[in-house]
Amino acid sequence: MRQIPVDTANATVMVAKTPQPKVKDRRTGEIALDKDGVTLMTVEVMFSTPEEVEILKLTVPQPGVSEDLTMGTPVALTGLVASAWENEFNGQKRHGIAFRAVAVTSLAAGASQSKAA
Repeated sequence: MRQIPVDTANATVMVAKTPQPKVKDRRTGEIALDKDGVTLMTVEVMFSTPEEVEILKLTVPQPGVSEDLTMGTPVALTGLVASAWENEFNGQKRHGIAFRAVAVTSLAAGASQSKAA
């Protein structure tokens, strides 16, 4: 599946919903893991550019998610890519764009640490 890098240079990004473990199977509650066995998280962010504002749902490996991310926390997205997907479920075709990042890092924590230094 082709991954397309997403430019975040002109975007303001804030947490829209507290990160949650990504659920692989809703019926069983099984948590999604990557190929290395690392827990995957779902992080919803408000992605704002001068032209538009969108809520994006990102998949991020748990070690790449800053602690204490709460709604409204400004964040930086590392390695954000978009991938098209398509599947068929119960005879209905569905498609969309999935977003994945290597890390979601709080800018609020970095700002407070640099002020303290």
